[in-house]
Amino acid sequence: MDAVEQVRSFNRLVTRRIGALEDTYLATGRPLGANRALWEIGAADTDLRALRARLDLDSGYLSRLVAGLEREGLVERAPDSADRRVRSVRLTDAGREERARLDRASDALAGSLLAPLGDGQRERLIEAMATVERLLTAGLVEVAPEDPAGAAAQACLAAYFAEIDERFEHGWDQAAGIRLEPADMAPPRGLILIARLDGEPVGCGVLWHHGGGVADAKRMWVAPRARGLGLGRRLLAELERHAREAGVRTLRLDTNRALTEAIGLYRAAGYEEIERFNDEPHAHHWFAKPLG
Repeated sequence: MDAVEQVRSFNRLVTRRIGALEDTYLATGRPLGANRALWEIGAADTDLRALRARLDLDSGYLSRLVAGLEREGLVERAPDSADRRVRSVRLTDAGREERARLDRASDALAGSLLAPLGDGQRERLIEAMATVERLLTAGLVEVAPEDPAGAAAQACLAAYFAEIDERFEHGWDQAAGIRLEPADMAPPRGLILIARLDGEPVGCGVLWHHGGGVADAKRMWVAPRARGLGLGRRLLAELERHAREAGVRTLRLDTNRALTEAIGLYRAAGYEEIERFNDEPHAHHWFAKPLG
């Protein structure tokens, strides 16, 4: 409860200090939510569904915010040029001017937070803000099983193979490496977990069952923009949870010596190095962990 009270106290201070409680934010004549929507729309056409995912808002509430901005002449809505079923929104000339004014006012507010502090205090506050932002972002990531043949899973796997092809000393030979078909990554043979941030896929991990209480963790990948959030550790823990629920007693994995951060993660998570258990030509280390 002490931790919960600290979070609530922090929230109260921040909302008061940045003016979120006021009817009009930064003297714009509109509340914080409308101004944030205006800023997020940006310079290019924005898919309303993507905007809702970024802001994590109810579709009805977002529609009201956008309608209000439209009445002010700041935005205009239209069917998406690529898909007529999708609605997009863009800033008008007046909207771009208002967004620039909002940026200037936001810069001034940020400066007012730092101005009363000494140099050391400013450094500590900025470092603390960066830490809070990173940890709060980590809490926004959602991890769940998805269709291995779906667009998100295929995009993550393609990014995974592209990265290891660059990092492995001799690249990735798809013909020689162990190949998993979509059926191997779907029940009952296994599953693929997809991590999403603001609705976009930013990581994956595969559980591949072998029977007899044994399964492998494969295709662990985190997008560069989501690194530093502890997502690799979380994906591994989620794979372990799903494995336990499926009756797996031993979870195994293999990795290449170039992936030093992955090797460190596995060892820190309780995996112990064992003898080779497969014919993966790209692997240099093999690990296993009893799940209990």
